[in-house]
Formats: sequence, structure tokens, C-alpha cells
Amino acid sequence: MFTGIILAIGNITAIQAKGGDCRLTIDTGKLSLADCALGDSIAVNGVCLTAVELGNDYFCADVSNETLSRTTLNAVKTGTPVNLELALTPSTRLGGHIVSGHVDGIGKVVETHADGRSIRFKFKAPDTLAKYIAEKGSICINGISLTVNSVDGAYFSVNIVPHTLQETTLGNTGVGSEVNLEVDLLARYMERLMKGDAAAQCHGNITEVLLKNAGFIK
Repeated sequence: MFTGIILAIGNITAIQAKGGDCRLTIDTGKLSLADCALGDSIAVNGVCLTAVELGNDYFCADVSNETLSRTTLNAVKTGTPVNLELALTPSTRLGGHIVSGHVDGIGKVVETHADGRSIRFKFKAPDTLAKYIAEKGSICINGISLTVNSVDGAYFSVNIVPHTLQETTLGNTGVGSEVNLEVDLLARYMERLMKGDAAAQCHGNITEVLLKNAGFIK
């Protein structure tokens, strides 16, 4: 689990094809790996990866075809900057929100404009994720915990303050860029819970009939 508070910007230094998927080597920049061990989880642009090799200033992680198909890691190249966060510990300040590192889909930057000293970003989410994004709710973008400012269908906006622009890759993210999206964990579980006992038999979306049968509405 993570908080969505980015600790450092790293760089992809090597991409090795391996048995049909790949292994990434990532320079960790100012992020210390002193208390990390093999098998620990590290979020890379919001994607939870397992460290299979550790150095003083780098780690390696295997990336499965499932992860490559669902995230922007399928498009990284040597030199690509990435947001990094170590897994939270019982003593970690929970400054963002609960983030699993399990990316739900890929969004796209459609607009940016200055808003005081901040930058307002507008994103287009996949239609299937729009229902989980709510005004003033939380969303994780490339591993960054952010507050949703406004929502219009599958479009939503967030305000990025100067510190976040400086300490994450969003400072160099422009219109047309693709980003990893993870919706609020509670929203995903709430949808499943609303199906009640019918969840085991339900293979589609929540409907009014389903809600009535489950006792949520009369």
C-alpha cells in the first residue's frame, strides 16, 4: 500500500526483454533504498512493482504482460523519468490517500492552463472509470495522490501546486500525454458491495432492479 506522496523522480536506465515480458532497471535519484529488501514493493508512476534486484541507487523489477497491457509502462524508454514511492509503514504519515498501486486504466491530458501559481490539468478518463471519479474525491495520477476539482462526464480536472510540479513528473507532462489512473479504493469496493448477495451472479453493471433486489432502494 502507498499514500500517493511522491518521494523522488527516478529514471529508466535499462529495459530488458525477458520471456515475453520485460525487466526494468530504475535509477532512484534522491530516493534512499537503505531500508529496502528484495521483494519489497515500490510504486513506479503509480504501478506497484516488486524489487528483484537492489543496488545503492537503483533497483530492478519484472513487469508482466498484464501490467504492460494496462499501464503506460508499455511505452517507457531508456531515460524516461518516473515518479517513485516506497510502500508505507506503520509510522508513515498518511498525507495522501490509500493507494494500492493497481492501475485501473490510462487517461490522457487534454488541457492545461495557469491558475495563479498552480497549473490546472484537465484529463479524459476511460468511460468505464468515469463513474468512480467524484468532485472533491481522491484520484491517483502516475502515483500522485490528487483531489478532483471538477467532473464533467469522463473529463475531470485537478490543480497542481508548485511543489508537486517540481517534485513529480507532472511538471513536464503536456497535452496529449498518457497517464496511469487509479481510482479511490473505496469507490471500487462500494460498487461491489452495492450488488449485495447478487454479486456472485451479477456479470454486468449495477441497475435499478439490482439495487431494489439488494434492498438499497425501495
